[in-house]
Amino acid sequence: MVDFSIVHSNCSFFPFDFCSLLAMINYSRVGSTVGAGVYVLVGTVAREHAGPALTISFLIAGIAAALSAFCYAELASRCPSAGSAYHYSYICVGEGVAWLIGWALVLEYTIGGSAVARGISPNLALFFGGQDSLPWILARHQLPWFGIIVDPCAAALVFVVTVLLCVGIKESSFAQGVVTVLNACVMIFVIVAGSYIGFQIGWVGYKVSDGYFPHGVNGMLAGSATVFFAYIGFDTVASTAEEVKNPQRDLPLGIGAALAICCVLYMAVSVVIVGLVPYFAMDPDTPISSAFTEHGMQWAMYVVTSGAVLALCSTLMGSLLPQPRILMAMARDGLLPSFFSDVNKQTQVPVKSTIVTGIFAAALAFAMDVSQLAGMVSVGTLLAFTIVAVSILILRYVPPDEVPLPPSMQESFHLNQECDEETDRGLLGVGNCNLSQTKNVIVVVESVKDPLIDKRLHKGKMDETKRRKIASLSIASVCVGVLILTSSASATWLPFLPICIGCIIGVMLLLAGLSLLSWIDQDAGRHSFGHSGGFTCPFVPVLPVLCILINTYLLINLGGDTWMRVGIWLLMGVLVYVFYGRTHSSLTDVVYVPVAQADEIYRSSSGYVS
Repeated sequence: MVDFSIVHSNCSFFPFDFCSLLAMINYSRVGSTVGAGVYVLVGTVAREHAGPALTISFLIAGIAAALSAFCYAELASRCPSAGSAYHYSYICVGEGVAWLIGWALVLEYTIGGSAVARGISPNLALFFGGQDSLPWILARHQLPWFGIIVDPCAAALVFVVTVLLCVGIKESSFAQGVVTVLNACVMIFVIVAGSYIGFQIGWVGYKVSDGYFPHGVNGMLAGSATVFFAYIGFDTVASTAEEVKNPQRDLPLGIGAALAICCVLYMAVSVVIVGLVPYFAMDPDTPISSAFTEHGMQWAMYVVTSGAVLALCSTLMGSLLPQPRILMAMARDGLLPSFFSDVNKQTQVPVKSTIVTGIFAAALAFAMDVSQLAGMVSVGTLLAFTIVAVSILILRYVPPDEVPLPPSMQESFHLNQECDEETDRGLLGVGNCNLSQTKNVIVVVESVKDPLIDKRLHKGKMDETKRRKIASLSIASVCVGVLILTSSASATWLPFLPICIGCIIGVMLLLAGLSLLSWIDQDAGRHSFGHSGGFTCPFVPVLPVLCILINTYLLINLGGDTWMRVGIWLLMGVLVYVFYGRTHSSLTDVVYVPVAQADEIYRSSSGYVS
């Protein structure tokens, strides 16, 4: 078994006290995530995309997230690391892809916090008498020259949370636990009270003349792609995996529980709110509070608003917490300056990374609206989820034979090499060589002299090489087929014939790759990779392939404007990697060793007997 703390340099060095508190915050992400999904996105997605079909949008996004959660659970329990999807792709796919995924995760967490911050100020304004009642210095203003609406209150809240995170998170962990309980109570109140009103008024929101799908099925799917942002909570569970005491048991349970609770609450609340108010009349900023106000329950508006403000503040803190640690993990791998990996000795917090994150998130919260931010963060989330599914296929069928060995372990590696050379020359009992191991090696060497055994070993090696090559081509065929199929199916502006041809080609490549993966055996080396005894993703390769298909389709349906903004961000990431990360990477002078040998070196260096 390989301990991946030797494979990857982004391992945590925080003291136990800090780790325990961070794990507590990690598992309180259920309440925080609910705040982002319900209080911010319900009104925007219902008005612009899904209409009354908002519940189905949440359901589809939840199914896609569940498929990704199975893949996340296996990788998180097998390779617990602070880098989550960045770490998995670093091991299974390579440094270049891992950099892009890490860069997308930076976008995900930073913009996620910014989107949540933009949702706080409209709810906070209700306590002052209305959406335009905030003090002038905190109220929203439209800049006439640029045509954008700035939100000073959102930016100020981001700065306040940034300062709190820099000081420490002991107090915030307790606060988030309290807010989670309060937020759950508010959600139950919304469902019960909203259902009571709905039955009284006859659910007017479902009687609109435009029907259940006012923007068509594509609009409903576009809504699913946008609300996918609401399910990023379990990704945060995986990103702080190093602080979990028993990752093989706790991570799958935490991921599954967070996803299931959030999905049920999202669907229940969306059923009620969409039924109370027609989708085109919903307030995009305060949809839940406004729905109760329109039906004469002014006091309920204050209850909902209180829950919204508390939950969104908690979500803001939870969104800004993991992102500096992603930067820290990338900096430890040499892909970013060491500036981002500095940890304050007193607070044990990466203060510099947190400050940079806070400044960037505050700028976005100040100038961009929620719909733009939600679409951009969904790109980062879906890209990360897709690469995790691809990593599962790679881990099962073509796991790496060699892993990079950190400089601190290279001395042990060279000692083992010298020992092996002496063993091959027949020098028994010399140096650190183990006598029983030497005898085994000699027996194997003598046996290989037999031509029949030599032929059998050679044939087995050739068969394994052929199997790995077929598996690699099959995984590539699946990915290319999914991309062609989803692009063709989404290109409604094309004539019918090109769409059919593209879909047929995509389906053929997809089914060919999936059939070959189902036919060939999985690699036996997967059992030696990472921690054993944890969660195992079921229905491989069907489930990961289905995950890749759904996530890619949602990515394609996010829209050109969103992809244009995200494309600029990813292009910036490519330039940073080419001109800095690639030349400063810790892999430039690293030693690669077989998986089994890396495990042996780690055990011997840790005081264990090999």
